[in-house]
Amino acid sequence: MLCKDTPAFIANRVGVYSISQLFHYVAEKGLSVEEVDKYTGPVLGRPKSATFRTADVVGLDTLARVARGLYEHCPEDEERELFRLPAFVEKMLANNRLGAKTGEGFYKKVKKEDGSTEILSLRLDSLEYGPQAKVASPALDAARSLDSLEERLKFFATGTGEPAGLFRANSFGLFSYCSRRIPEIADELYRIDDAMRAGFGWEKGPFELWDLLGVAGTLEAMEKAGNQAAAWVKEMLAAGCSSFYRLKEGRKEYYDLSSKAYREVPGSGSYLSPGLLKRQGTVWKNAGVTLADMGEGILNCEFHTKMNTMGSEVIEGLNKAIAIAEKDFRGMVIANEGQDFSAGANLALVLMYAAEQEWEEIDLLVRAFQDTMMRMRYSAVPVVAAPHNRALGGGCELCLHADHVHAHAELYMGLVEFGVGIIPAGGGTKEFARRAAEERVAGGIDDLEILKNRYMTIAMAKVSTSAAEAFELGYLDRGSASVSINRKRQLSAAKKKAIEIARGGYVQPVPRNDIRVLGRQGLGMFTVGGSNMFSGNYISAHDRKISEKLAWVICGGDLSAPAEVSERYLLDLEREAFLSLCGERKTLERMQSILSGGKVLRN
Repeated sequence: MLCKDTPAFIANRVGVYSISQLFHYVAEKGLSVEEVDKYTGPVLGRPKSATFRTADVVGLDTLARVARGLYEHCPEDEERELFRLPAFVEKMLANNRLGAKTGEGFYKKVKKEDGSTEILSLRLDSLEYGPQAKVASPALDAARSLDSLEERLKFFATGTGEPAGLFRANSFGLFSYCSRRIPEIADELYRIDDAMRAGFGWEKGPFELWDLLGVAGTLEAMEKAGNQAAAWVKEMLAAGCSSFYRLKEGRKEYYDLSSKAYREVPGSGSYLSPGLLKRQGTVWKNAGVTLADMGEGILNCEFHTKMNTMGSEVIEGLNKAIAIAEKDFRGMVIANEGQDFSAGANLALVLMYAAEQEWEEIDLLVRAFQDTMMRMRYSAVPVVAAPHNRALGGGCELCLHADHVHAHAELYMGLVEFGVGIIPAGGGTKEFARRAAEERVAGGIDDLEILKNRYMTIAMAKVSTSAAEAFELGYLDRGSASVSINRKRQLSAAKKKAIEIARGGYVQPVPRNDIRVLGRQGLGMFTVGGSNMFSGNYISAHDRKISEKLAWVICGGDLSAPAEVSERYLLDLEREAFLSLCGERKTLERMQSILSGGKVLRN
């Protein structure tokens, strides 16, 4: 067996306990494979951990081997019998249904007569495969409207129905079990959370999840459900310590059992969490944004809408953030801990207005977004954006207007508006025109070639597969962007960058009036190129129309010769093109396809 405090041992002990407990619950309640995998992510707060699919990938034999080892070597464990896996697992092992490695597990991929493939699911009662059943759950539908993990957890902790029952059975049991494993498997509680995030890919560890729910209230609910936590948890609460973690002077501290006091999490000087900032230093908030004091004169602006889309509440929050930062702080960071930095503007709202032909509303919406981006670009304090995972559409445009971008290495960034029948109109097209002009001046390269590269990045809706590729595509600029390999250190590094820029004598920029555009010289190239692509059946008629609108903006309109124009001039062209495309039926069809099924429609 591995030694105490090692991450692998901790993750195996806690993770396999959690899975075994869930397997026994499934056997007792008669839940289906589809139901469990549908519930696991949103209910348990583990979006990447659909239980049966994960078991298929890891291998059921591997899981069983670890469970048997724990049963054999942990005779004093009060819940040792849970490591005896249910009968359906033993039967699967006997039939060599081990998952992906044998082609059969909880799921099985088969070829149909027409040559397509279908994924069947296992019926746990008969151990026969059948078509996957659709799972309908009003509770899950209701939970989708809740933007933050904390809200969803509290919804299920007090809710009714099968998802809520699964949550309480699994989470309450896990919380009490982890509390009793200290100091057996780890002397400090943060080691358990670290091991589960690293070993099983959980978004939050057990004690972090318990903190989100509220330690005292959850403990009471656990005891009513028959789950007894270790005595030290009550002692902690009685001593006035209401949470397992707290933020003090910008550093994360944990409750230490041996000293019965808070101690700094090792290395926490480089770790910052928007969640802890929000709970302990909130300056202002609305439905979609929370502003929190990061310390040392830096304000954090956190989005927490669904997929961190940017609607009216986010625009309001950004403007409020800039106003507060200019008055009371010396810099601002835009960062969050959602699954995605931002999936872009609220497309559903645009579609609704367009379907009702509310052109003035769309114009106001786009103008407000543009003005907010410009206010951020020309604020009196430096703004640092810290994107991670997906930063698409408006999320990408926000980064294009920040003074500095400190990105996570895993970054899927792109201006993807072309795929829904529109062009970037939050300053994205304007920024690419500006950057193309600066690239021409700096490199002395052919004007048309540089502009074509920028144009094609937007027209093909190219999305980076990493921060490194985001530099290559022109979304990140090497003079004003940096990268964090460790996601946990990203926010702290972004804060340091904001302080560094402020200390360096930050001077409020002046709006640009000298962006050189090519006018008809560029329009001719793009018009001919679009016609050739259409004639060759590479693009549709609507694709050609969008491409012509994009060319119109990025070339500065119908100018007889290259000229210098202002940012406002290009923003007006953006907005005009956006509005005209929203009036096209085929654009609305593309928007509807993305919103209803997540598929890009080429009509």
